[in-house]
Amino acid sequence: MVCGIAVAAWAFPPTSAAQSPLARKIPTMTAEFIFVQAPFEQCHASTLVELPNGDLLAAWFGGLREGDPSVAVWGAQRSKSSWSKPRRLAREPGVPCWNPVLFRDRRDRILLFYKYGSSPQTWRGAYRTSRDGKTWSPPTYLAAGLLGPIKNKPIILSNGDVLAGSSVETASTWQCWAERSSDQCLTWTRYGPIVVPGVPYGVIQPTMWEVAPEHVKMLMRSTQQIGFICEATSVDGGRTWGPAKPTTLPNPNSGIDAVKMTDGTVALVYNHTKSGRSPLNIAFSRDNGISWSPPYVLEDEPGEYSYPAIIQTRDGMLHVAYTWQRRRIKHVAIDPSAAFKPPQHGAHGGSP
Repeated sequence: MVCGIAVAAWAFPPTSAAQSPLARKIPTMTAEFIFVQAPFEQCHASTLVELPNGDLLAAWFGGLREGDPSVAVWGAQRSKSSWSKPRRLAREPGVPCWNPVLFRDRRDRILLFYKYGSSPQTWRGAYRTSRDGKTWSPPTYLAAGLLGPIKNKPIILSNGDVLAGSSVETASTWQCWAERSSDQCLTWTRYGPIVVPGVPYGVIQPTMWEVAPEHVKMLMRSTQQIGFICEATSVDGGRTWGPAKPTTLPNPNSGIDAVKMTDGTVALVYNHTKSGRSPLNIAFSRDNGISWSPPYVLEDEPGEYSYPAIIQTRDGMLHVAYTWQRRRIKHVAIDPSAAFKPPQHGAHGGSP
């Protein structure tokens, strides 16, 4: 792709993102709210997928407030230049829904995973399927002990198996897991736990990519006791994992997401801070997360900008969705080739 060629033309400096205090606003092709008015008070935890026809589908949870029984999964579809009105995609009677995850399999089937329950300690997993993002099957409920992808999209491994990052939250333990399916998401096997040794209340909500066949890298949200994004690796397709360990990238106990682009570059969206949920940043790695570019800025005003989702569409563009002040979901489209242009002479900020 043209985007991939342009990206590959530039080399990152050797410093990590954590060592670079200066950051530039990333140039965006589109920056828009998916909706301005909606039939709910608050919203959070967005997810994105490209539909077979090239449209974008976004989903999130919305209701009176997080954890209220009114919370359902809502979604909207972007055709050409505008988003449709939000509509309800999933609802469970008497309990809130949480953390929807959209995923398109190799048969172009769209799966909408979500969690439901009064709190993360009581979550159960479910999903619905669609071919067009408009008409959905009845819910399928996952077997006890399986939650499905907990926040971020699954990945399709080189052999066609699907690997989803999951996690559990109790009063004393936060730990990550991997759930793998070899039959197009009909059944799953759970592997783990993945933990930081000696820190039981440590990591959740992994995002993953395949470094090489069966070699998978995982990045995880961490508690403020750790204060950094953590990483772990598997060399057998997610069946066994090494211990989780902190990276150099800060994390304020907030969600992250990553995608491996068609040229091999990994794009990571996260809050580059140890406290609060602003700023929201994007960084890039050409060595599968060993080192990262200085972070670009997506948002840096006071408030909450969090729980990002990132995908790359077939045209090479990156698309990011995230929580904007718990009132709206924002969508940003980024041309990777523009992101890697060198800054103007003497410039210290703003768009390159």
